[in-house]
Amino acid sequence: MSTTGTRGTAIDTVEDLPAIRVTREFDAPPERVFRAHVEVDEVRRWLGPRRLRMTVDRWDAVTGGGYRYTHADDDGEYRFFGSFHEVRAPERIVQTFTFEGFGDSVCLETMTLTPLPGDRTRLVAESLFDSWAARDAMLASGMEVGVNEGYERLDELLASR
Repeated sequence: MSTTGTRGTAIDTVEDLPAIRVTREFDAPPERVFRAHVEVDEVRRWLGPRRLRMTVDRWDAVTGGGYRYTHADDDGEYRFFGSFHEVRAPERIVQTFTFEGFGDSVCLETMTLTPLPGDRTRLVAESLFDSWAARDAMLASGMEVGVNEGYERLDELLASR
């Protein structure tokens, strides 16, 4: 499966693995894109769909740290948590990701940032799920909207600095 959103966001399944790969380019250097992923005040400004409000209970984006946050709208609250296994500026973040509504499933996410000419960055985020069913549930959840709208919001944040 492959879908393309705005500005060329590619969301693909990975052959022979219960994984999803997201690829996206940004008009900012890797240091800036990395900072937007680890500094909590910046993360609050872009992570997730526009319709959701975000509160952060914990955000310790260092190797060995962790996070917990809630997205909310009029229909309810959606809580997420995980651990940062490796945070290596400005090129790599490895973390776990769990949606409390599907708490028996833990996803391992690896994000790499590659510099491109013209102070641009290619982001590749691969999410490895613990089962095919968990991967398929994520694909069916509407995650594409959150990824695309979140990256649109990240574009806006990067352009504002």
